[in-house]
Amino acid sequence: MRNIDEYTITQEVLDRMANAPDRRLKQIMTSLISHLHAFAREVRLTEEEWLQGIQFLTETGHMCDAKRQEFVLLSDTLGLSMLVVAQNNRKPAGCTEATVLGPFHVADAPRYALGQDIANGAVGRPCFVQATIKDRDGSPVAAATVEVWQSDAEGLYDVQYKDNAAHRARGVLRADDMGRVYFKSVLAEAYPIPSDGPVGRMLKATGRQPWRPAHMHFKIEAPGFERLITHVFRDGDQYLDSDVVFGVRSSLITHWDEYPPGPTPDGKESVENFYILRFDFVMNKSVCLEEAGLTEVVNDAHDR
Repeated sequence: MRNIDEYTITQEVLDRMANAPDRRLKQIMTSLISHLHAFAREVRLTEEEWLQGIQFLTETGHMCDAKRQEFVLLSDTLGLSMLVVAQNNRKPAGCTEATVLGPFHVADAPRYALGQDIANGAVGRPCFVQATIKDRDGSPVAAATVEVWQSDAEGLYDVQYKDNAAHRARGVLRADDMGRVYFKSVLAEAYPIPSDGPVGRMLKATGRQPWRPAHMHFKIEAPGFERLITHVFRDGDQYLDSDVVFGVRSSLITHWDEYPPGPTPDGKESVENFYILRFDFVMNKSVCLEEAGLTEVVNDAHDR
C-alpha cells in the first residue's frame, strides 16, 4: 500500500503481520503496535519527543552489563514488573505472596551449609535468619533450594562494588528435612536504587523518590511446588508505603527482633547488638494437568 497517512498506517502495519506463524507472538505484537500508535496519537507526539525517547532507551541499553540491568530497573520503576508478577502468581489464600526479582539477582551464587555466614564480609549489623518452608497444610517442604541476596549497610549489593572479587550477602542453601533454613547475614537497610543512569533521571524529572524499604530477597524452589520469588521487609521502615518499585505486600512485612550483645543462635557471642529474622514461607503446589491427559507439571509463567 502506498500513500499511507496517519489514519491508515496502523492497520497497514497490522495487516503485514497477518501471516505470522506464531499465534502468541502475533497477538502480542498486534496489541503492542495498536497501543503504541494510540499513545502517539493521544499525546500528539512530536518528532523531537520521539527522538528523546529513542535516546533514552539507547542510554538504558548502554547501562546494562553483567552486573547491572537498567531495563529491569526501568520496568520495576514503571510498575510493569510488579504487574506481570501479580497476574502470573495468583495463589490460594495462605500462600506467601510473590514480588519482584529485581535487577541484582545473580546466577550461580555461592552455596552454603545451613548455619553458615553468607555475609562473607559484607558491612552491617549481624542478623540471623530462621525460616521454615511449608506447604498450605503446614507440612514441611524438605530439601527446598533457597537462594538469598540483599544489600549491605551502605545500601549496595555486592555486584555494585567494582573491586569486589567475591560475592557477599548472597548465597544458596538447602532446607533440611523439616523445611528449616537458617544462616547468618547482615541487617537489611533501606537504600536508593541506582540513580546515575537514565532511570534515575526519569525519577527526578517526574518528581519521584528512589528509595526501597529494607528487605531481603528469597527465591525458593522445590519439586512439585511453584517457584516462589519474594522479599521479607522490616516493619517500621519509612519507605514501606512509597517503595519505588511497588513491591511491598503487607503479608511480607515482619518484625526483626533486636537483641543485646551476648550469645547468638550459632552458639557464639556477639559484642554488638544483633537481630533475628523469623519467617514462615508457604509454598503452593504445582498444578498437574492429569485431567487433560497430560503429564506436564505447570510451573509459573517465567519458565515458558
